[in-house]
Amino acid sequence: MKISRILAFMLTGLLLSAALFAQDAAQAPEAPAVSTEMFTANNLWMMVSIFLVFIMHLGFASIESGLCQAKNTVNILFKNTMIVAIGLLTYAMVGFNLMYPGEAWILGKYLGFAGFGIATDAAGITSSYNVGYTYWTDFLFQGMFAATAATIVSGAVAERIKLSSFLIFSTLYVALVYPIAGSWKWGGGWLNDMGFVDFAGSTLVHSVGGWGALAGVILLGARLGKYREDGTVKPILGHNMPLATIGMFLLWLGWFGFNGGSVLSADPGSVSLVLVTTSLAAASGIVGAVIVSWILSKRPDLSMALNGSLAGLVGITAGADTVSPGSAVIIGLIAGALVYFSVILLDKLRLDDPVGAISVHLTCGIWGTLAVGIFSTNPEHSFITQFIGVLAYGAVAFPAALLLFFVLKVTLGIRVSRDEEILGLDVGEHGNEAYPDFQLTIR
Repeated sequence: MKISRILAFMLTGLLLSAALFAQDAAQAPEAPAVSTEMFTANNLWMMVSIFLVFIMHLGFASIESGLCQAKNTVNILFKNTMIVAIGLLTYAMVGFNLMYPGEAWILGKYLGFAGFGIATDAAGITSSYNVGYTYWTDFLFQGMFAATAATIVSGAVAERIKLSSFLIFSTLYVALVYPIAGSWKWGGGWLNDMGFVDFAGSTLVHSVGGWGALAGVILLGARLGKYREDGTVKPILGHNMPLATIGMFLLWLGWFGFNGGSVLSADPGSVSLVLVTTSLAAASGIVGAVIVSWILSKRPDLSMALNGSLAGLVGITAGADTVSPGSAVIIGLIAGALVYFSVILLDKLRLDDPVGAISVHLTCGIWGTLAVGIFSTNPEHSFITQFIGVLAYGAVAFPAALLLFFVLKVTLGIRVSRDEEILGLDVGEHGNEAYPDFQLTIR
């Protein structure tokens, strides 16, 4: 199937789906259960959080392209641009109502669907989940999260995946796998009833994305020249470390909305605590990663410092609202150390992840989720329940991603040709270059 036909098919699907939710709701607005002033404050903070989460996509685009080779920059930027569009549109079509089915459960509390499209009263006040802000704000905040899961996969499979296959995978994974799995906790499903805790998505967002990334890396194989015949690793250095550093700080900034907005209100005490634990974990993640990598590798590694920050952020995301500042430091330190050992282990297994996405999002997502059962100040939070949740998401997300990638591999193919990989995906896939005025070194 030619790429033009694939794109035409996707466009047709978007147009047909758009017709399903381009409707006006008939119900009258319901008055908010909080004061008008508090409702406005809550809604305003949630909208600010949306803007912060949105800017995280620029952070992902920057750090991924900076940590990869110059000849693949356009390709990485293109994927990160498309992911935002795919995430929001599929979430509007089916994702939101799969993740938040209300009472429309179809199969126990494992699968529910409230119908195609999004619609509410003109003011967007009606909401079954939270009366502290509008329905439209709720949708957009959650939609930004949806796009993040596919962005995680993008970095891990960079520099050798076919663009068309990646876009198809991302569409299906974000439209179906992410929201169905998310409904188990955030939609009031079976894990929520069991008492599983994931405040802002260490597992629901980051591990789900990380499982997808791991499946892609396994089926794609390593980049050319990454591993020598004797089993040693040949580092393929990032081409723009200033850009990667900018990306990390943009992500840290965005995490104030990612975690801070997940309070789901503008409550000063709760939001302030979450922002403090988030920042402390990010800072200690840097320190943990740098100390371990400096001792074992004998040199301070900037890429490890950058990923250490993200490791701390991912690690604290599950319990940012329920652990103490001191515990947040410990969680971040351990996450920073884990990201180093995870990168080394993946290389020993010859699993090539150019940006460390699996180590950051999967390894530290699992750690952060389990850490709630260790450090939470709420005695009702159980390590066993957290462990069951981790297993449940892995048991669904990984096989689902593996199946999607396998079907694409045996039909369209998922890897570019050897010549295209050597030349670079910018020229091979896009007929373009990020730096046309400079001579690029082809490895």
